[in-house]
Amino acid sequence: MSQNEEKIDVSVASAVYNEEESIPELCRTLHEVLSKLGKTYEIVLVDDGSTDASWSVMCKQRELYPHIKLIKFRRNFGQTAAMSAGINESSGSVVVTMDADLQNDPHDIPALLEKLDEGYDVVSGWRKDRHDTFINRKLPSMIANRLIGGLTGVKLHDYGCSLKAYRRDVISQVHLYGEMHRFIPALAHWVGGIVTEIPVTHHARKYGKSKYGISRTIRVVLDLLTVKFLLTYSTRPIQVFGKIGIYFGIAAFFMLVLVLIEAMLAAFGAISSPWWGQALLIKRPFWIVTPLMFMGFSLQFIVLGLLAELATRTYHESQNKKIYSIKEVLS
Repeated sequence: MSQNEEKIDVSVASAVYNEEESIPELCRTLHEVLSKLGKTYEIVLVDDGSTDASWSVMCKQRELYPHIKLIKFRRNFGQTAAMSAGINESSGSVVVTMDADLQNDPHDIPALLEKLDEGYDVVSGWRKDRHDTFINRKLPSMIANRLIGGLTGVKLHDYGCSLKAYRRDVISQVHLYGEMHRFIPALAHWVGGIVTEIPVTHHARKYGKSKYGISRTIRVVLDLLTVKFLLTYSTRPIQVFGKIGIYFGIAAFFMLVLVLIEAMLAAFGAISSPWWGQALLIKRPFWIVTPLMFMGFSLQFIVLGLLAELATRTYHESQNKKIYSIKEVLS
Protein backbone atom coordinates (compact mmCIF):
# COMPACT_ATOMS: atom_id res chain seq x y z
CA MET A 1 0.00 0.00 0.00
CA SER A 2 1.32 3.43 -0.88
CA GLN A 3 2.12 6.06 1.71
CA ASN A 4 -0.81 8.25 0.72
CA GLU A 5 -2.21 9.91 3.86
CA GLU A 6 -5.67 10.41 2.38
CA LYS A 7 -8.10 7.63 3.20
CA ILE A 8 -9.51 6.13 0.01
CA ASP A 9 -12.45 3.74 -0.12
CA VAL A 10 -12.00 2.18 -3.56
CA SER A 11 -8.95 1.80 -5.81
CA VAL A 12 -9.29 0.52 -9.36
CA ALA A 13 -6.03 -0.89 -10.74
CA SER A 14 -5.51 -1.69 -14.41
CA ALA A 15 -2.49 -2.98 -16.32
CA VAL A 16 -1.89 -1.19 -19.62
CA TYR A 17 0.13 -2.59 -22.50
CA ASN A 18 -0.27 -0.93 -25.91
CA GLU A 19 -3.86 0.21 -25.33
CA GLU A 20 -3.64 3.82 -26.56
CA GLU A 21 -7.06 3.64 -28.24
CA SER A 22 -8.87 2.15 -25.25
CA ILE A 23 -7.50 4.38 -22.49
CA PRO A 24 -9.69 7.51 -23.03
CA GLU A 25 -12.94 5.54 -22.98
CA LEU A 26 -11.74 3.45 -20.04
CA CYS A 27 -10.91 6.52 -17.93
CA ARG A 28 -14.12 8.33 -18.85
CA THR A 29 -16.33 5.34 -18.02
CA LEU A 30 -14.49 4.60 -14.78
CA HIS A 31 -14.87 8.21 -13.67
CA GLU A 32 -18.60 8.16 -14.47
CA VAL A 33 -19.18 4.93 -12.54
CA LEU A 34 -16.97 5.64 -9.53
CA SER A 35 -18.14 9.21 -9.04
CA LYS A 36 -21.69 7.91 -8.44
CA LEU A 37 -20.70 5.50 -5.66
CA GLY A 38 -20.58 8.11 -2.92
CA LYS A 39 -17.13 6.86 -1.97
CA THR A 40 -13.63 8.26 -2.29
CA TYR A 41 -11.76 6.58 -5.12
CA GLU A 42 -8.67 6.50 -7.27
CA ILE A 43 -7.79 4.98 -10.64
CA VAL A 44 -4.32 3.44 -10.84
CA LEU A 45 -3.02 2.77 -14.36
CA VAL A 46 0.23 0.82 -14.75
CA ASP A 47 2.06 1.16 -18.07
CA ASP A 48 3.73 -2.22 -18.53
CA GLY A 49 6.40 -1.04 -20.95
CA SER A 50 4.06 -0.07 -23.79
CA THR A 51 5.68 0.62 -27.15
CA ASP A 52 2.86 2.78 -28.52
CA ALA A 53 1.55 6.15 -27.28
CA SER A 54 -0.19 4.68 -24.23
CA TRP A 55 1.87 6.67 -21.70
CA SER A 56 1.24 10.05 -23.33
CA VAL A 57 -2.49 9.24 -23.61
CA MET A 58 -2.53 8.27 -19.94
CA CYS A 59 -0.88 11.58 -19.01
CA LYS A 60 -3.56 13.49 -20.93
CA GLN A 61 -6.29 11.60 -19.11
CA ARG A 62 -4.67 12.50 -15.80
CA GLU A 63 -5.14 16.17 -16.67
CA LEU A 64 -8.87 15.54 -17.24
CA TYR A 65 -9.51 13.34 -14.20
CA PRO A 66 -7.57 14.24 -11.02
CA HIS A 67 -8.33 10.88 -9.40
CA ILE A 68 -5.93 9.09 -11.75
CA LYS A 69 -2.53 7.83 -10.59
CA LEU A 70 -0.01 6.70 -13.20
CA ILE A 71 2.83 4.22 -12.87
CA LYS A 72 5.37 3.62 -15.63
CA PHE A 73 7.57 0.51 -15.74
CA ARG A 74 11.12 0.66 -17.09
CA ARG A 75 10.29 -2.24 -19.41
CA ASN A 76 7.64 -4.87 -19.99
CA PHE A 77 7.41 -7.10 -16.89
CA GLY A 78 4.12 -8.85 -17.67
CA GLN A 79 0.53 -8.67 -16.47
CA THR A 80 1.21 -10.23 -13.07
CA ALA A 81 3.89 -7.65 -12.25
CA ALA A 82 1.70 -4.79 -13.49
CA MET A 83 -1.25 -5.99 -11.44
CA SER A 84 0.98 -6.43 -8.39
CA ALA A 85 2.27 -2.86 -8.79
CA GLY A 86 -1.27 -1.52 -9.16
CA ILE A 87 -2.29 -3.23 -5.95
CA ASN A 88 0.83 -2.25 -4.00
CA GLU A 89 0.82 1.40 -5.12
CA SER A 90 -2.90 1.91 -4.50
CA SER A 91 -4.37 3.13 -1.23
CA GLY A 92 -7.98 1.97 -1.19
CA SER A 93 -9.40 -0.28 1.51
CA VAL A 94 -10.97 -2.14 -1.42
CA VAL A 95 -9.01 -2.87 -4.61
CA VAL A 96 -10.73 -3.63 -7.91
CA THR A 97 -8.60 -5.01 -10.75
CA MET A 98 -9.60 -5.00 -14.41
CA ASP A 99 -8.17 -5.08 -17.94
CA ALA A 100 -7.60 -1.89 -19.90
CA ASP A 101 -8.85 -3.27 -23.23
CA LEU A 102 -12.54 -2.43 -22.52
CA GLN A 103 -13.58 -6.09 -22.50
CA ASN A 104 -14.30 -5.74 -18.78
CA ASP A 105 -17.20 -3.39 -18.07
CA PRO A 106 -16.68 -0.73 -15.36
CA HIS A 107 -20.45 -0.68 -14.80
CA ASP A 108 -20.06 -4.06 -13.02
CA ILE A 109 -17.93 -2.53 -10.27
CA PRO A 110 -20.91 -1.48 -8.05
CA ALA A 111 -22.21 -5.07 -8.13
CA LEU A 112 -18.78 -6.36 -7.08
CA LEU A 113 -18.69 -3.92 -4.17
CA GLU A 114 -22.22 -4.81 -3.08
CA LYS A 115 -21.28 -8.50 -3.01
CA LEU A 116 -18.16 -7.64 -1.06
CA ASP A 117 -20.34 -5.88 1.54
CA GLU A 118 -22.15 -9.18 2.16
CA GLY A 119 -19.10 -10.40 4.05
CA TYR A 120 -16.83 -11.71 1.30
CA ASP A 121 -13.15 -10.87 0.96
CA VAL A 122 -12.78 -11.63 -2.75
CA VAL A 123 -15.45 -11.27 -5.44
CA SER A 124 -14.39 -12.68 -8.80
CA GLY A 125 -16.02 -11.83 -12.10
CA TRP A 126 -17.49 -14.63 -14.22
CA ARG A 127 -17.63 -13.92 -17.95
CA LYS A 128 -20.72 -16.06 -18.40
CA ASP A 129 -21.39 -14.79 -21.92
CA ARG A 130 -17.83 -14.48 -23.20
CA HIS A 131 -17.13 -12.82 -26.56
CA ASP A 132 -13.88 -14.52 -27.54
CA THR A 133 -12.77 -17.12 -30.07
CA PHE A 134 -13.32 -20.68 -28.93
CA ILE A 135 -10.12 -22.48 -29.91
CA ASN A 136 -7.44 -20.12 -28.65
CA ARG A 137 -9.32 -18.36 -25.83
CA LYS A 138 -12.41 -20.17 -24.52
CA LEU A 139 -11.15 -23.76 -24.72
CA PRO A 140 -7.83 -23.16 -22.90
CA SER A 141 -9.72 -21.14 -20.29
CA MET A 142 -12.24 -23.95 -19.70
CA ILE A 143 -9.45 -26.49 -19.25
CA ALA A 144 -7.49 -24.17 -16.97
CA ASN A 145 -10.52 -23.41 -14.79
CA ARG A 146 -11.15 -27.12 -14.26
CA LEU A 147 -7.52 -27.80 -13.41
CA ILE A 148 -7.18 -24.83 -11.06
CA GLY A 149 -10.44 -25.57 -9.27
CA GLY A 150 -9.59 -29.25 -8.89
CA LEU A 151 -6.07 -28.74 -7.56
CA THR A 152 -6.70 -25.72 -5.33
CA GLY A 153 -10.16 -26.67 -4.05
CA VAL A 154 -11.54 -23.20 -4.87
CA LYS A 155 -14.23 -23.80 -7.49
CA LEU A 156 -14.73 -20.84 -9.82
CA HIS A 157 -16.14 -20.72 -13.34
CA ASP A 158 -13.66 -18.13 -14.57
CA TYR A 159 -10.24 -17.71 -13.00
CA GLY A 160 -9.02 -15.77 -16.03
CA CYS A 161 -11.37 -12.82 -15.62
CA SER A 162 -9.33 -9.81 -14.48
CA LEU A 163 -12.37 -8.01 -13.07
CA LYS A 164 -12.20 -8.81 -9.36
CA ALA A 165 -12.67 -6.98 -6.05
CA TYR A 166 -10.48 -7.56 -2.99
CA ARG A 167 -10.37 -6.35 0.57
CA ARG A 168 -7.04 -4.69 1.28
CA ASP A 169 -6.30 -6.73 4.40
CA VAL A 170 -6.53 -9.95 2.36
CA ILE A 171 -4.90 -9.00 -0.94
CA SER A 172 -1.96 -7.42 0.89
CA GLN A 173 -1.04 -10.90 2.16
CA VAL A 174 -0.86 -12.37 -1.35
CA HIS A 175 2.51 -12.20 -3.11
CA LEU A 176 2.52 -12.58 -6.89
CA TYR A 177 5.17 -14.11 -9.14
CA GLY A 178 5.31 -15.55 -12.66
CA GLU A 179 1.80 -15.67 -14.17
CA MET A 180 0.05 -16.06 -10.83
CA HIS A 181 -2.39 -13.15 -11.06
CA ARG A 182 -5.12 -15.56 -12.22
CA PHE A 183 -4.62 -17.65 -9.06
CA ILE A 184 -5.26 -14.78 -6.63
CA PRO A 185 -8.65 -16.16 -5.44
CA ALA A 186 -7.01 -19.47 -4.51
CA LEU A 187 -4.08 -17.72 -2.82
CA ALA A 188 -6.48 -15.40 -0.98
CA HIS A 189 -8.48 -18.40 0.20
CA TRP A 190 -5.23 -19.92 1.50
CA VAL A 191 -4.63 -16.90 3.76
CA GLY A 192 -8.19 -17.15 5.11
CA GLY A 193 -10.20 -15.03 2.66
CA ILE A 194 -13.79 -15.85 1.77
CA VAL A 195 -14.15 -16.11 -2.01
CA THR A 196 -17.21 -15.93 -4.27
CA GLU A 197 -18.03 -14.94 -7.86
CA ILE A 198 -20.78 -13.16 -9.76
CA PRO A 199 -21.59 -12.98 -13.50
CA VAL A 200 -20.18 -9.89 -15.21
CA THR A 201 -20.49 -8.38 -18.66
CA HIS A 202 -17.87 -9.21 -21.25
CA HIS A 203 -17.43 -7.17 -24.43
CA ALA A 204 -15.74 -8.09 -27.67
CA ARG A 205 -12.42 -6.32 -28.17
CA LYS A 206 -12.95 -2.93 -29.84
CA TYR A 207 -9.36 -1.87 -30.47
CA GLY A 208 -6.08 -3.59 -31.23
CA LYS A 209 -5.55 -7.31 -30.82
CA SER A 210 -5.27 -9.69 -27.92
CA LYS A 211 -1.83 -10.19 -26.36
CA TYR A 212 -2.73 -13.64 -25.09
CA GLY A 213 -3.46 -16.96 -26.73
CA ILE A 214 -3.21 -20.71 -26.40
CA SER A 215 0.59 -20.49 -26.03
CA ARG A 216 0.11 -19.32 -22.42
CA THR A 217 -1.46 -22.66 -21.46
CA ILE A 218 1.90 -24.30 -20.73
CA ARG A 219 2.95 -21.41 -18.49
CA VAL A 220 -0.38 -21.57 -16.68
CA VAL A 221 0.06 -25.30 -16.03
CA LEU A 222 3.59 -24.79 -14.67
CA ASP A 223 2.45 -21.94 -12.42
CA LEU A 224 -0.48 -24.09 -11.30
CA LEU A 225 2.00 -26.73 -10.08
CA THR A 226 3.80 -24.00 -8.16
CA VAL A 227 0.54 -22.76 -6.63
CA LYS A 228 -0.46 -26.29 -5.63
CA PHE A 229 2.89 -26.74 -3.91
CA LEU A 230 2.61 -23.33 -2.20
CA LEU A 231 -0.92 -24.01 -0.97
CA THR A 232 -0.13 -27.48 0.33
CA TYR A 233 3.55 -27.66 1.25
CA SER A 234 4.97 -24.12 1.22
CA THR A 235 5.80 -24.21 4.93
CA ARG A 236 6.61 -27.93 5.07
CA PRO A 237 8.34 -29.06 1.83
CA ILE A 238 9.93 -32.01 3.64
CA GLN A 239 6.44 -33.54 3.67
CA VAL A 240 6.34 -33.91 -0.11
CA PHE A 241 10.02 -34.62 -0.88
CA GLY A 242 10.43 -36.74 2.22
CA LYS A 243 7.44 -38.92 1.28
CA ILE A 244 8.89 -39.61 -2.15
CA GLY A 245 12.22 -40.50 -0.57
CA ILE A 246 10.55 -42.83 1.95
CA TYR A 247 8.59 -44.59 -0.83
CA PHE A 248 11.80 -45.23 -2.77
CA GLY A 249 13.47 -46.40 0.43
CA ILE A 250 10.67 -48.88 1.17
CA ALA A 251 10.79 -50.23 -2.40
CA ALA A 252 14.57 -50.61 -2.16
CA PHE A 253 14.26 -52.40 1.19
CA PHE A 254 11.78 -55.00 -0.08
CA MET A 255 13.83 -55.51 -3.22
CA LEU A 256 16.94 -56.06 -1.08
CA VAL A 257 15.10 -58.55 1.14
CA LEU A 258 13.91 -60.46 -1.94
CA VAL A 259 17.44 -60.63 -3.35
CA LEU A 260 18.89 -61.79 0.00
CA ILE A 261 16.25 -64.49 0.46
CA GLU A 262 16.84 -65.82 -3.03
CA ALA A 263 20.61 -65.70 -2.51
CA MET A 264 20.31 -67.74 0.71
CA LEU A 265 18.02 -70.31 -0.88
CA ALA A 266 20.33 -70.62 -3.86
CA ALA A 267 23.32 -71.06 -1.55
CA PHE A 268 21.65 -74.05 0.13
CA GLY A 269 20.56 -75.48 -3.20
CA ALA A 270 16.91 -75.00 -2.43
CA ILE A 271 16.32 -73.26 -5.77
CA SER A 272 18.24 -72.96 -9.00
CA SER A 273 16.15 -70.19 -10.52
CA PRO A 274 13.25 -67.99 -9.45
CA TRP A 275 9.63 -68.98 -9.96
CA TRP A 276 9.32 -67.28 -13.36
CA GLY A 277 11.98 -69.55 -14.81
CA GLN A 278 14.64 -66.92 -15.54
CA ALA A 279 18.10 -66.38 -14.12
CA LEU A 280 18.56 -65.67 -10.42
CA LEU A 281 17.94 -62.10 -9.28
CA ILE A 282 21.44 -61.94 -7.84
CA LYS A 283 22.84 -62.70 -11.30
CA ARG A 284 20.93 -59.78 -12.80
CA PRO A 285 21.18 -55.98 -12.16
CA PHE A 286 18.94 -56.10 -9.08
CA TRP A 287 21.92 -56.05 -6.71
CA ILE A 288 23.00 -52.79 -8.41
CA VAL A 289 19.51 -51.27 -8.72
CA THR A 290 18.74 -51.80 -5.03
CA PRO A 291 21.52 -49.64 -3.54
CA LEU A 292 21.11 -47.19 -6.41
CA MET A 293 17.43 -46.75 -5.60
CA PHE A 294 18.23 -46.27 -1.93
CA MET A 295 21.24 -43.98 -2.27
CA GLY A 296 20.34 -42.27 -5.55
CA PHE A 297 16.63 -41.69 -5.00
CA SER A 298 15.58 -42.17 -1.40
CA LEU A 299 18.37 -40.21 0.30
CA GLN A 300 18.47 -37.57 -2.45
CA PHE A 301 14.76 -36.75 -2.10
CA ILE A 302 15.06 -36.55 1.67
CA VAL A 303 18.07 -34.25 1.40
CA LEU A 304 16.21 -32.21 -1.24
CA GLY A 305 13.34 -31.83 1.22
CA LEU A 306 15.69 -30.62 3.94
CA LEU A 307 17.29 -28.11 1.56
CA ALA A 308 13.81 -26.93 0.56
CA GLU A 309 13.03 -26.42 4.24
CA LEU A 310 16.08 -24.15 4.53
CA ALA A 311 15.13 -22.29 1.34
CA THR A 312 11.57 -21.84 2.62
CA ARG A 313 12.79 -20.30 5.86
CA THR A 314 15.15 -18.04 3.94
CA TYR A 315 12.26 -16.96 1.72
CA HIS A 316 9.95 -16.15 4.60
CA GLU A 317 12.61 -14.34 6.61
CA SER A 318 14.27 -12.41 3.77
CA GLN A 319 13.39 -8.94 2.49
CA ASN A 320 10.37 -8.66 0.26
CA LYS A 321 11.77 -7.81 -3.18
CA LYS A 322 9.42 -6.60 -5.91
CA ILE A 323 9.14 -8.32 -9.29
CA TYR A 324 9.09 -5.05 -11.22
CA SER A 325 11.00 -1.79 -11.55
CA ILE A 326 9.16 1.55 -11.58
CA LYS A 327 10.53 4.38 -13.70
CA GLU A 328 7.98 7.07 -12.87
CA VAL A 329 4.93 7.67 -10.66
CA LEU A 330 2.44 10.49 -11.23
CA SER A 331 0.00 10.86 -8.33
